[in-house]
Amino acid sequence: MRAPSEVLAAPLAPPEARRLFSLSAPHAPSVHLFQTEQGRHLLVVNGSRLFDVDAEVFESLDRARLARDEASLRRQLEELGVSEAPFIDDQPVESPPVRALSLAVAQKCNLGCTYCYAQQGDFGGPARNMPLRTALEAVDLLLRDVGQGERVNLSFLGGEPLFNRSVIRAATQRAQELARARGVSLTLSLTTNGTLLNAEDADFLEEQGFAVTVSLDGLQETHDRLRAFKGGQGSFARVMENVAPLLSRQRRMQVSARVTVTPRNLALRETLDAFVDMGFHSVGFSPMLSSPTGRDEMGHAELELMLEQMVACGREFERRLIAGQRYPFSNMVNAMREIHKGTHRPYPCGAGAGYFGVSASGELAACHRFVGDEEGAMGDVATGVDRTRQARWLTDRHVHRQEPCRSCWARYMCSGGCHHEVIQRGRPACDYIRGWLHYCLEAYSRLSQARPDYFGLTPAAG
Repeated sequence: MRAPSEVLAAPLAPPEARRLFSLSAPHAPSVHLFQTEQGRHLLVVNGSRLFDVDAEVFESLDRARLARDEASLRRQLEELGVSEAPFIDDQPVESPPVRALSLAVAQKCNLGCTYCYAQQGDFGGPARNMPLRTALEAVDLLLRDVGQGERVNLSFLGGEPLFNRSVIRAATQRAQELARARGVSLTLSLTTNGTLLNAEDADFLEEQGFAVTVSLDGLQETHDRLRAFKGGQGSFARVMENVAPLLSRQRRMQVSARVTVTPRNLALRETLDAFVDMGFHSVGFSPMLSSPTGRDEMGHAELELMLEQMVACGREFERRLIAGQRYPFSNMVNAMREIHKGTHRPYPCGAGAGYFGVSASGELAACHRFVGDEEGAMGDVATGVDRTRQARWLTDRHVHRQEPCRSCWARYMCSGGCHHEVIQRGRPACDYIRGWLHYCLEAYSRLSQARPDYFGLTPAAG
């Protein structure tokens, strides 16, 4: 039995996370309201459109929002002249063409990351490499019906893809030849744990203009705890030694660091600054929401701490941008771009639509995370996309079919969240996502006035 002194109350959420959770609560599906030092702002969810409003309009909308009076909100939007026909209807995308593939060229890995969606690299089956023939069939599928001037992407993942570098090079060569012949823009990407990289890889990846993502989960002590070799030794020193030639060569190539955030590596600002100083083109964070074993998944308390850290990184992004300095925090860069574009979409990504994962044996999956998972099976490279399964997937995964998404103001920005995570674990991160989006809307309102040139805007007069 615990002594009285050992009985502790649950810790409160950090203050900034607590503020954002409160302000971003999903009161109304049609609007979201927020205030900054620059004034009062209205997000019209239909079309993700942002407007500045005066105090009287803000207070009237807020009363209706808090009362969940959708009829009043619709009427007020009409009176303001911002009511439009739905930008997104209930119809799923129909038979979209294949425009992006990720090839699991090596379903094997030398690291023992406990949270790995690929079950330490082999996707729950025997370790294997993708045969060259399968890789070339995948490339042919990607470029089969693409038209001149279109854009396609070919990615290489694993496991650790560099266990099969000869196939990467041959598939890249085939893709480049076909793209040139068809007048197509081809982008190439590689995701690696960095342990097998060498100087020849650096030359090849630079020559071909790859976007290279290196999985790094923090500085040495933290990374080694989370991403050790299967024998238990830390991998950080080797990764950084191997990545150095890429960082020094990157011109056409862009080398980014991707940090999977678990309850054991929440020092995000320290990590971001260190990787930026090392010369990475960009650095981004992604919470671990679903692992095969359940280990290292983020719970609500950890997501609160993550949000606090993300906002600290975002504030530094704001400060440096206003000062005219580059600060490649990719979560923030991407959010500013999407808010400025007014991005609104019925799906969170192209998974199962124009984008597929390809297993080592040639099966198509809804994305790289569904390789080997019947839930996301979508045909194979020899016969093409199974259009019946795809149609069912695109119908079922449409954001209008998701709960509680349909009543959430963030639904067309979040679009329901990663399909794989939702299917495996549900939606434990809704508060975190809304809180982050609310902060990003605030930051966009500040930055669009302080640095309108960053968004291609004309500075306000006066």
